[in-house]
Amino acid sequence: MSQQRLMRSAAVAALFALPLTAHAAEADPATDISEVLVVGQGDRPITVQPRGLSVSLGKTEFEAINALNVEDLMKYAPNFFVRKRFAGDDNAVVALRGANTVQSARTLVLVDGFVVSNFLGNRYDYPPKWNVVGPSEVRQFDIVYGPYSARYGGNSMGGVISVTTREPEGQEVYATAQTMVMPFKEYGFDQTFEGYSFEGGLSHTSGPWSVRAGVRHFDNVGQSMTYNLLTATTGTGTPVTGAYDDKRLATPVFGAASPAHVLQDQVRLRVGYAADNGWTAQAMGFIWTTNQDLTDARSFLKDAAGNPVYQGKVSYGGKTWNATGLTLSETDRTEYLVGAKLAGPLAGWDSALNLSRYWIARQDARTSKDYLTGAANGGGTQTLGRTPGWSTADGTLERSFGVHRVAVGFNANLYETNQDTYSTARWKDATNPVYSASTYGKTSLWGVFAEDVIDIGHDWRLTGGLRFDQWRAYDGGIGKLLNGARVDSRYPSRDDNSVSPKLSLQGPLPGDWEIQVSLGTAERFPTVGELFQGRIDDVTRQIDPQSFDPNLKPEKSKDASVILRRSFGRVRTTTSLFYQDIDDAIFSFSGLNPYGTVVSSYKNVDKVRQYGVELIVEAADVLITGLDIDANASWMSAKTIRNAAAPAAEGVMFPRIPEWRSNGNLRYRITDRLKASLGWRYATRPNSDLFGLSRGDAYGFQSEYFTIDGRLSWDVTDKAQVSLGVDNLNNDQAYVAHPLPQRTYVLDLKTRW
Repeated sequence: MSQQRLMRSAAVAALFALPLTAHAAEADPATDISEVLVVGQGDRPITVQPRGLSVSLGKTEFEAINALNVEDLMKYAPNFFVRKRFAGDDNAVVALRGANTVQSARTLVLVDGFVVSNFLGNRYDYPPKWNVVGPSEVRQFDIVYGPYSARYGGNSMGGVISVTTREPEGQEVYATAQTMVMPFKEYGFDQTFEGYSFEGGLSHTSGPWSVRAGVRHFDNVGQSMTYNLLTATTGTGTPVTGAYDDKRLATPVFGAASPAHVLQDQVRLRVGYAADNGWTAQAMGFIWTTNQDLTDARSFLKDAAGNPVYQGKVSYGGKTWNATGLTLSETDRTEYLVGAKLAGPLAGWDSALNLSRYWIARQDARTSKDYLTGAANGGGTQTLGRTPGWSTADGTLERSFGVHRVAVGFNANLYETNQDTYSTARWKDATNPVYSASTYGKTSLWGVFAEDVIDIGHDWRLTGGLRFDQWRAYDGGIGKLLNGARVDSRYPSRDDNSVSPKLSLQGPLPGDWEIQVSLGTAERFPTVGELFQGRIDDVTRQIDPQSFDPNLKPEKSKDASVILRRSFGRVRTTTSLFYQDIDDAIFSFSGLNPYGTVVSSYKNVDKVRQYGVELIVEAADVLITGLDIDANASWMSAKTIRNAAAPAAEGVMFPRIPEWRSNGNLRYRITDRLKASLGWRYATRPNSDLFGLSRGDAYGFQSEYFTIDGRLSWDVTDKAQVSLGVDNLNNDQAYVAHPLPQRTYVLDLKTRW
């Protein structure tokens, strides 16, 4: 272990040990244990079923976080990471435990009960639609790790995240202004990137009616996501200087993709009605527009006259290289969410019904062929989405019968995609489009469940659940231009089903301990993107069977969780042990096809197993009055046990999963109006590939990270607050293949009246 890593580990250990030291100084008797085992539980009820490790975050935690985007509000949760590469990143995928940052379909995300998970694919570019809500609108984040409740389908294999927005309360107007500044220095960049956001809205209640409306405008420039390396070639080239010889990389760095300029606008409206008979109805509408401009690609190369060289053969360091890969691009999207909720008493049952539709009305991505063509507005490609999206419905009936609390219900969804690609004469204007290719397909899933919470006496509760799911993939195909005509090849339709039992037992143990033991299975069926992503063979004019797996099996997991909790005065500790065994895990990796060509496609990995332990400490008013601490550390082993398609992966740590993680937050109330906080995030270096051969601490690899964040907030009046924060105070340079943000300064101004 390097000296730097030893220092980082020691720093994390010291931070994590603070609450344990505080506990040693406490002599108060043990506090009462609440009915549910939820980390961070305050006086608010958790909005998801708390079986397995459960975390609830609210106002206290949020005020100690520099929240540039809504997903930042969770960043100190246990064994948790969001792959957020810059402020405004569209590809912020959640990693819970051993569900890594390219397995987006393993986490179910809800906003006010509406599904915002993008199960059109299972990759880094299919994240949840976080921007349905802005940071100022969030009341609560609830996270449940693992698939231990029958209420949720197989996409809860990693966990469930529920975002709850603020309820309309009386008459209120609010506004938040924020600016962010990030000096960035690496290779040819020595530049300060800046951004800002404004969020505002109002709520109003009148009798049984309530309304809450909000808008957000976001404008930021993030650092370049991709560096371009020279590739070896033969012959002669233009003599150049300016490349960067990084010994951590195979070849010199010569340029970078454009810094990411992101513009986002959001409008939200929620209307509610509460009848005197106990029934409530809500309707929600949301509009989100995005423009991402990547038209400022950089080359660090200079010729003898000092002119930049963007592409072609070059001579550098006594060798001949190709400088390729720089392009210009721009993307526009317009997205909508509409949803309705109905809840109330029905023949002695508590009933609830949710209906929602999410669709991307406009998805237009335009890319140049190369840099010089792009600069001259020459040829390129245009990719159009044909209204991809999803529809969901779920209903629940609950009722108590003596010692039983019974719940029955259903879930249903339809995910559909259709995408066309064109060659264009002028890439930016998309003129003279000529059809090139298409992909399309649908998946549907409906499920029913029953769950019973039984009070077996002496504060012990036994919960049993069972769910049945029916899945279908259909209308899938691929199109391609061959000999001047469009040729389509269809995928066969598929049907499958699953039965998933769940069991959980919770109660007190001697010595003021509380225990919960949970068992469950889950089955996650393939997404549209995993199934319908092949290519058409130019000779046979059919889908190349080596480019996809038409018989891709669903992932099947067997899970176990043990939670132990005890309070020691003002300190509460939670220990969580977990185990997950996955058959036929779906993962994209490269291999040789029968023709000797390397292809990358989704395949089933026969067996992947993970297990580990999480230690969580919550402490209030420790060492000094006003100091609260939330700290956690986790250890995991996640390995490929069997993989007939690539035996070299067996026994290797699964990609993008660190062995150790630690997150935490210290909050100090200096006065009633002045508050300070210090947070940290740490993870050891994971493998970057399935075979454990790709490991590094530079661009292109998954690296270790250790960042410290600070924040100071001042309530100027009862209605106004100003906050100054710094993320990555220690300016750690880390990578998720792409470079993560460097030190970032954040200024917030908030007001409510």
